[in-house]
Amino acid sequence: MHKSLRSLSSASRPLTLAALSLAVAGALVAPGMAHASAFQLHENSAQGMGRAYAGSATAGGDLSVVENNPAAMSDFDGTYVQADITAVNFSAKFSGTATDALGRPISGGNGGDAGTTLPVPALSIATKVSDRVNLGIAFDVPYGFQTEYDSNWVGRYDAIKTLLRSYDTTLSASFKINDEWSIGASAIAERTNAQLTNAINFNAVGLGIQQGIGEKAAAAIAQIQAAAAAGQISPTQAAAMAQAAAAQAQAAASGVAALTPQGSDGYANVQGNNWAWGWQIGTYWKPTANDRVALDYRSRITHDIDGTANFTTTPGYDLLLQNPQLSGSIPAFQHTNGTARLTNPATATFSYWHQESQFGIGADVSWTQWSVMRSLTVNYANPTQPATTLPFNWRNTYYVSVGGEYYATDKLTLRAGVAIDQAPMDAGNRDPRVPDAARHMVTFGIGYKATDNFQINAAYAHIFVSHAGVNGAVDATGDILTGSFDDYGNLLSLSAQYKF
Repeated sequence: MHKSLRSLSSASRPLTLAALSLAVAGALVAPGMAHASAFQLHENSAQGMGRAYAGSATAGGDLSVVENNPAAMSDFDGTYVQADITAVNFSAKFSGTATDALGRPISGGNGGDAGTTLPVPALSIATKVSDRVNLGIAFDVPYGFQTEYDSNWVGRYDAIKTLLRSYDTTLSASFKINDEWSIGASAIAERTNAQLTNAINFNAVGLGIQQGIGEKAAAAIAQIQAAAAAGQISPTQAAAMAQAAAAQAQAAASGVAALTPQGSDGYANVQGNNWAWGWQIGTYWKPTANDRVALDYRSRITHDIDGTANFTTTPGYDLLLQNPQLSGSIPAFQHTNGTARLTNPATATFSYWHQESQFGIGADVSWTQWSVMRSLTVNYANPTQPATTLPFNWRNTYYVSVGGEYYATDKLTLRAGVAIDQAPMDAGNRDPRVPDAARHMVTFGIGYKATDNFQINAAYAHIFVSHAGVNGAVDATGDILTGSFDDYGNLLSLSAQYKF
């Protein structure tokens, strides 16, 4: 009935494998957790930003319709090129505390300002090939996000760095049915790249190993007691064997505890990428000489992300791996591959514009299907590592904007707009990788027509973000982060358009 240290500790394997699985899964999932709401970007037009993207598919003269609503390309007579660049500056500052799985406070600061400034480029080209047909191609970034905290902050086990980019190449065509109606369609090729890092709480991993040792020891003692009850061994022998098993387990657990004290941190770095395809359809209607209405639908795009995970362990954990009695029953936290299927959401946009000789005014209502982020399952190349399913339970959101233009002269246009943008998460499921909340945006813009064929535009937007509470975000090793984020954003966009 003697139980070796190796067999006693083998119960820790499922616990620590689960910790490893969750650490990798938490990194691979971040691309789907993500700059409109969450990690969605509207920033493909300086003209549109000046109006808070009101009339994004109907205002006229803006070549971003190649990717926003291909049907509206029918308004362009000739060949056009438009280039946009937007600087997205945002700030995310955390205030709060964190505790480990035993309720002990986790050391560290609040992470500094996790925000950054990112350039978001866009390029659109369109040409009229016949009286009824226009063709276009566009390159833009519909999804993108980056947060990076101090490496020793209290939420380091949830996230340190999150970097996401989705690059789209859109091929579009429009067909003019008559003077009132046009239709359009697009094919979209999308490349998504992600890099995610976080610390690993090896003290929590060690606690899992100790728990497994204790559970195995309890099972062994129960077997000894059952043998004594059946008369197979004497009560004296049973007591001695049970005492020896308990002492052996205690010694093993104490050794693990000594090598993985609180504050024993490792590091995980996960990267992944994938190409995927989507589509878009749109309609464009001119019910009167002064009014334009558009409806555009962009499909969801599903990515089968291929990722790699690399880990840095601690000296104490490395010593555990060198112990032949433990090395076969705990994960080595070595390089591994993983795959995760994630879906960038479908969107539907209704756009309206009313045009007068001195001004124009419009509105947009856009729906985003964030409910596709209900859960995510990660599978691993290592057959001994079980698949992991993580719940997210995001909800669908709406973006509503109103804006307009004033034509001060034949060459100078002034723009302004306001918008409200919902967030797909709340305090109960908000994650520090994407610390988003409901937003209100105020924008201003200016356009200058230098010649009949060349115009430039500029816009500025400020984003006010609502209180972004975090009600106990739990990471892979059971650590709990509680507090709130103070967020805001500033955007500056420039564009140039030329007609050949």
